[in-house]
Amino acid sequence: MNTAIKETHFEFPEQTGFYKGKVRDVYMFEDKIAVVASDRISAFDVVLPLPIPFKGQVLNQIAAKFLKATSDIVPNWVTSTPDPNVTIGKKCEPFKVEMVIRGYLAGHAWREYRDGKRSICGVSLPEGLKENDKLPEPIITPTTKADEGHDEDISREDILAKGIVSAEDYSILEKYTRALFLRGTEMAAAMGLILVDTKYEFGKYHGEILLIDEVHTPDSSRYFYAEGYEANQEANQAQKQLSKEFVRQWLISNGFQGKEGQTVPNMPNNIVNDISERYIELYEQITGETFVKADNNNMMERIKSSIAENI
Repeated sequence: MNTAIKETHFEFPEQTGFYKGKVRDVYMFEDKIAVVASDRISAFDVVLPLPIPFKGQVLNQIAAKFLKATSDIVPNWVTSTPDPNVTIGKKCEPFKVEMVIRGYLAGHAWREYRDGKRSICGVSLPEGLKENDKLPEPIITPTTKADEGHDEDISREDILAKGIVSAEDYSILEKYTRALFLRGTEMAAAMGLILVDTKYEFGKYHGEILLIDEVHTPDSSRYFYAEGYEANQEANQAQKQLSKEFVRQWLISNGFQGKEGQTVPNMPNNIVNDISERYIELYEQITGETFVKADNNNMMERIKSSIAENI
């Protein structure tokens, strides 16, 4: 099995802090951060025991492509991508909300609708919709960005009432979110895909609003294949998805959904390699480019050097 990046433990002379997320290691400096996209994988809010070879490279390079492709819409945090698994950029103060935008009734929004809700995050939905239907127009359904526990739905009105984001800034976030989703939709369509829903995160850097985090990756977005979409809807069939849903389904079939008392099933090497190949397939389908595997010999030294030379 290929070597994979489970975690990093670097120390740099100018380093001011370190944060380990579910799948990324973030090294902080005075005015910059260096983000290492590890090969850790999470599902049901749990980091699985084994890393997935090349997953980090896949997500890092997809995000780099889409951040560059949307930089004319909104400036972003990236200053360089010196390594297949590393992005270096401006250290921003994040807004405490995630801007989720949905063009179709799927996932969490569908489950809320199915259970009788006709208003999600203060946005009204018409009667008579079914799962995966296209919405009359894209809707923004923000979530809180929790320091601990799960993110929660929140309305625009509550965001403003609680002072989480100022009215002036929130208006800008909404404008950017809609413009980014339109660009993402157009780019997906060119690849025979439908951008179903996604999330964007923003922060401030010296008073300027920047797009941060990853954009339009299969971990932050849901895609359908355009071919067959209409026929599947008419026949009430499930849509063919391009996301990490296949990982969740394998876990479910092995008795794990992240619930209390459940144990993460052992992932044999063939499953780990299958997931790796699926992520590479996602990369090629979304970008239209052939994936080139990074040389993972001495990868820790490669990654450390790329940060040290670019901070």
